[in-house]
Amino acid sequence: MEAGDPGLEKEAWISGTLLEWGSCGKIVYVDGVPAGFVLYSPPLYTPRSVAFPTSPVSADAVLLMTAHIIPEFSGGGLGRMLIQGVAKDLTRRGVKAIEAFGDLKWEEPSCVVPAEYLLSVGFKTVRPHLRFPRLRLELKTAVSWREDVEVALERLLGSMSPERALRPV
Repeated sequence: MEAGDPGLEKEAWISGTLLEWGSCGKIVYVDGVPAGFVLYSPPLYTPRSVAFPTSPVSADAVLLMTAHIIPEFSGGGLGRMLIQGVAKDLTRRGVKAIEAFGDLKWEEPSCVVPAEYLLSVGFKTVRPHLRFPRLRLELKTAVSWREDVEVALERLLGSMSPERALRPV
């Protein structure tokens, strides 16, 4: 904050990251109103992440830096949807995992995401700490689960398709 306007600094960071690496965040809307957001990038773009006691982030992972759901919209699964959106984006880019520093003593909104939330959406602790554990979500696990569900749905819906009933035997 001493170096300048934090909002302007964040805007400059997002612009630079977009130009060099690509999409680095998601916003979720409810009826046209912004309800939450998430920011993520390779650790190279977040050099201050090495200040966490459980750093560094693994070389094959992207860092989930922060996420927030506006209180009026919390509890409806929007946070999970944001993480799923990040996972889908990163899977397309060939990233193997998402890592984040969680806060075990989270009490009010801050930059660090509550560890409890990260654990609830599938992250696993890879480096424990009394306050800031490093957590990881393997994307191939999430993708294989999604693919299994899609295959099961195709089989179920395909077996009830009227088109099959009309085919000559």
